[in-house]
This record gives sequence, structure tokens and C-alpha cells, in this order.
Amino acid sequence: MAFEVILKRPESLTQREFTYCPGCTHGIIHRLIAEVIDELGIREKTLAVAPIGCSVFAYQFFNTDATVAAHGRAPAVATGMKRARPDLYVFTYQGDGDLAAIGTAEIVHAANRGEKITTIFVNNAIYGMTGGQMAPTTLLGMKTTTTPYGRSATNDGYPLHVSEVIKEARGVAFLARTKVNTPQDVQKTKKAIKKAFLAQVKGLGFGMVEVLSTCPTNWGIDPVSSLKWLEEHMVPEYPLGVFVDKVGDEK
Repeated sequence: MAFEVILKRPESLTQREFTYCPGCTHGIIHRLIAEVIDELGIREKTLAVAPIGCSVFAYQFFNTDATVAAHGRAPAVATGMKRARPDLYVFTYQGDGDLAAIGTAEIVHAANRGEKITTIFVNNAIYGMTGGQMAPTTLLGMKTTTTPYGRSATNDGYPLHVSEVIKEARGVAFLARTKVNTPQDVQKTKKAIKKAFLAQVKGLGFGMVEVLSTCPTNWGIDPVSSLKWLEEHMVPEYPLGVFVDKVGDEK
């Protein structure tokens, strides 16, 4: 009997097992990126830049050339790579503690300059690896190890909407916010990631996808409940949508 393979590990993922906590959606996002790289046929010409944070070992999971940047500096490192080798495709993978806090200047200016790189920004509203501290994206009232009584606008400021900030930058070619807590949203996120890479492939400018993600461990709830919490609390604060699209058709 002949068998047809209908699903397999993407070539752009290594055989190494993910090190993420149960219920974390980093693994889903990794796979989507790998599938897009495979479909575009650019694996042999792709460079990944891992951040500091939960995904610091991303360079072990993507079957591409890769490096690790200092905390928040992935866009700067990617800029150097892309300018030195404009024939290659460079992407950064960053969390909110990395990109939206210490790396705010790097992401804003990379977008404003229209650097031809791709950024996947994972927003789970909290610092993960370091122990659940408040991040710039933490919701008002949300309890963390550094806001045990809940985030206060008076003391801690408001949640930072990164996509809304950089959408005004003229160098942005594609920018969207998605989520991955349902199968339908997983497919929508993949389409957005593909467009963010196509912005680079076509030489149009900077591309970024902000993906709303879960962190059951530091949110203090079980994985299934975290999917519902994201829908009920994060989506109202961070509305989904496409902010900039100069790519057009996915071809």
C-alpha cells in the first residue's frame, strides 16, 4: 500500500525539541515561520536573529544560519547583516520584554529607516524567562511579580501599543497584529507572516507581525484557560488587524 505524506516537520525546523512551557504558543509561531520559509524556498538564504528571553534558543530550533543579539538589539544586528549581505533574508524573533522595553529605540528606528528585514514580535503581556515581571505591554490591573496589586496607570503608565506606534513610520511595508489561540487564527497568522517576509523578498521595506501569545506559567493559569484569557482580555486592549500592507498579492 502506498502512503502519502500530508504533514511533516518543516525543513526550516531542526529536530531539537522545543524548551517552552506547556501551553506556550512560541512553538506554534516557530512552525508557522518555518513553513513560510519553506514555501518561499529561501531556507538556504535565510538568517535568524534570536533575542534574549524565552526564545533565546530560537537559533537551535530554526534550521537556518542564526545568531543571538544582546537584549533588545536584534533589529540593529539584523540591519548589519542585511546591509552586509543584501542578497540574504534576515528575520528577528522577539518577545515584548525584549522588543518593547530595552529594544524600543532599535525597532522604531529600523522601521522608520525601512530596513529590509522581517520581525516577528510575540506579545504575551509579561516578562517570561526572568520570572513574570511587568512588561511595557502588561495590561492595566494585571498582577505580575513587580506589580503584585496590579498594573496602575498612575505608577506604571499604560500598555504600550507597539504596532500603533510604528505604523506611522514611512519605511514600513507590512505591519499586522494577529493571534494564535484558535485554528483559524493560526492560519491568519501564517498569511501575515508570509506577507511580512514578502515585503523583504520584494525589497519593499520593513515588515513586522505582532502575535498575541499566551504565558500560562507566569499568568498563573492552565493552558486552556490562557487561550480564553487572551481572547477576553488581550484582544480588547490590542485589536487585531493589518495596519500597513504595501505587499499586495501573496506572490
